[in-house]
Amino acid sequence: MLEWVQLSWLQAMVLAVVQGLTEFLPISSSGHLRIVSELFFGDDAGASFTAVTQIGTELAVVIFFIKDIVRLIGTWFRGLVDAEARRTQDYRLAWYVIVGSIPIGVLGLLFQDYIRGALRSLWVTGAMLIVFGVLLGLAERFGRQQRAQDGLTLRDGVLMGLAQALALIPGVSRSGGTITAGLSLGLTRPTAVRFSFLLAIPAVFAAGLSEIPHVFEGGGPGLQPSGVQMIVATLVAGLVGYACIAWLLRFVEHHSVYLFVWYRIGLGLLVFALLGLGVMQP
Repeated sequence: MLEWVQLSWLQAMVLAVVQGLTEFLPISSSGHLRIVSELFFGDDAGASFTAVTQIGTELAVVIFFIKDIVRLIGTWFRGLVDAEARRTQDYRLAWYVIVGSIPIGVLGLLFQDYIRGALRSLWVTGAMLIVFGVLLGLAERFGRQQRAQDGLTLRDGVLMGLAQALALIPGVSRSGGTITAGLSLGLTRPTAVRFSFLLAIPAVFAAGLSEIPHVFEGGGPGLQPSGVQMIVATLVAGLVGYACIAWLLRFVEHHSVYLFVWYRIGLGLLVFALLGLGVMQP
């Protein structure tokens, strides 16, 4: 059983940068935080630290896509009373985001004890990095990649929402799961990535806000941050995350996702090796 350990400023900043770098890439931010905190700091930063720092990275998404978000929200509200607005793609897209956010919210509540406990095993993290890396590669190889944003459907929203829910398991990757589903459904890479970002906003904000009380529970397991450390770490994660959003959107316009596939498989195998050698504890 892990004991309460005070998080240092160096640990908080390292984990914040890791969160910002990995949140939007399809390589699992929660998995990386779990690996880095165990490998370099000998303890687990905890599911709550992960969830709360994700608020910072989701604020980066809101700022980056603010024009799109304001337009979608405005169209959705108009559509509640205006039949013409209900015929627009923006109105439908807003509903796809809402519907797609439901699975992760429901499953997060039902299985929160497992998410905060057994599923944080590094054996699970390593396995998920490899398995979902292979699935991402298969989606890149065999997905038709023909449909742009104006071709999104309710089915896409539901299936990508279900894929997002799998990211409750460290190592799966929220963006990795949704991008894999999007490519498998025939969406282009830029469309799958942009919708993945929009789909994350409601779910991640809800998860982060719900975990704020847990992250400051004295005597809880793992590395324990102070209030100031948590605030600064969240801001740092947001700044780094903003830069990663811009980079990833440019990258997927001209490159495949195989870079992330091989990275995930290599990291997963490394985790297994370190666990087998006793360098890290599960």
